[in-house]
Amino acid sequence: MKEGGPGGLPFFIEKHNKSPVGAAAGCDLLTLLKKQDQKIAACGSSYGFGAFAINVGQCPPLSAIPESTTPMTAPRPPKPARKKPAPKTPATAVAPKEKASLHPRNRHQGRYDFPALIKSAPELKKFVIINPYGKESIDFASPEAVRVFNRALLKSFYGIAHWDIPADYLCPPVPGRADYVHFLADLLASSNDGVIPRGAAVKVLDIGMGANCVYPLIGYSDYRWQFLGSDIDATAIAAAKAIIQSNGLNKAIQVRQQSNPRQILTGLLESAERFDLTMCNPPFHSSLDEATRGSTRKWRALGKADPKRKLPVLNFGGQAAELWCEGGEVRFVTQLVNESAQVAQQVLWFSTLVSKASNLPAIQTALKKAGALESQVVEMSQGQKQSRFVAWTFQTKVQQQAWRERWALKN
Repeated sequence: MKEGGPGGLPFFIEKHNKSPVGAAAGCDLLTLLKKQDQKIAACGSSYGFGAFAINVGQCPPLSAIPESTTPMTAPRPPKPARKKPAPKTPATAVAPKEKASLHPRNRHQGRYDFPALIKSAPELKKFVIINPYGKESIDFASPEAVRVFNRALLKSFYGIAHWDIPADYLCPPVPGRADYVHFLADLLASSNDGVIPRGAAVKVLDIGMGANCVYPLIGYSDYRWQFLGSDIDATAIAAAKAIIQSNGLNKAIQVRQQSNPRQILTGLLESAERFDLTMCNPPFHSSLDEATRGSTRKWRALGKADPKRKLPVLNFGGQAAELWCEGGEVRFVTQLVNESAQVAQQVLWFSTLVSKASNLPAIQTALKKAGALESQVVEMSQGQKQSRFVAWTFQTKVQQQAWRERWALKN
């Protein structure tokens, strides 16, 4: 009852009627108001409340205020009953955009041409299915199907005649891997007047190359860059060597085993070696259990779309060192940043994929502590999947210019 202030009617009622107003107290509100009206008429134009008085002029008696024609207790008319909605027609599955937002130079735009892929790799034919959207595809839940599909892509788009990996090793999606390479090319072009440096003058280190050797194969095919691939796994090294040798790429791509599995860059490079770029697809998970749970979530969604599929345990396969490490992605990348400072003058741009955006603050903190002079976060998108990589350098602008001159001299 604070509306109206000290001279308002509600305050008057509150001040002079301390008892509750209501039927239970035997007091009718309308009767009370009429009695107050009579008192007001006798008082004239000035209302006194103890020592406080306000001149409000001549007020009409409350009886002059028209009363509502509807009793206060009259029930509201009932709302009309809601009609039940008509049964919906079952919706037709809408196919998601194919590989939306790939880098403009990525060769894998639009839908896959399966007749052309089968022509280059006839063994793919038995793995082609019609997906829930009525389109040709393959069963991405089948490691064997993904392996043969990658073989067809690499042969059809990049001229890789022979490609295979051991069972249970990581078989990555080629279009996403190509995006990383193309955005790194843009990074080099940004300090070269917008021109992408090509040819053997550009040296790239692929950290954790794996058995698939996909980054060097794409980078050499599209830009003729020279690659050194490193790994801690002897089987992966042997498989990558077999791919390189069978395609006659021994001069363009070399491999080197990191002898200490607890180190990444330390002890790997020779003192005279220089690299324009490093790239890395780090282990994203902190344990095998976490990696399994992540794949289970993906396959659960896939199973809802197509219940007939038999789903594997892990997404795209992978050995332990390819999928997880103690401390997960943040610990691995932090170690990579710290070790990169030890070979700061041997590399122009270091880089690594980062699976979770929530890990970026910790990585940026590590870069600052390591003394990186410049860093970038480059966002990428492959269909509904969002990814990114972080790049950093310890080179000043003057030193970066020297690297640019080095490309010109060797080209």
